Amino acid sequence: MLKKFYKIIIVPYTLFLLYLLFLGMGRFQYDDNLLTIKPIVSTINFIKGASSWMDIVTIVLGNIIMFIPFGFLGWIFPTLKDLKSLLFTFISVIFIVEALQYFTRMGIFEIDDIILNTFGVYLGFLLCRFVEKRFEELV
Repeated sequence: MLKKFYKIIIVPYTLFLLYLLFLGMGRFQYDDNLLTIKPIVSTINFIKGASSWMDIVTIVLGNIIMFIPFGFLGWIFPTLKDLKSLLFTFISVIFIVEALQYFTRMGIFEIDDIILNTFGVYLGFLLCRFVEKRFEELV
């Protein structure tokens, strides 16, 4: 039952997330192509310069939490049941998304986003395994 619900909801969720990544949350087209490639540094600088805790929660935790559902992709694609395959595939796709943000100038290519998003997928993978063990009859 959970797998059926997941299969129905993941496509619109992905489209919604793509909207947020390119058009939502006050996005605008930058004048220049921007990228930050120093891992963790930009996130620490963002936290130091944030005007409120809500900004930190929205951006930093949002970059993790919003990607947790992709840890369940093994329910749709059996080849992604393995953590290594899931992470390799996800990092490849999120790298392309970040590159598209860079080339369209509708965002910033940030290594930290890739790290945080991938951590979210990893947490989702762990949650998926927990759900499968705990609620076998629903899955």
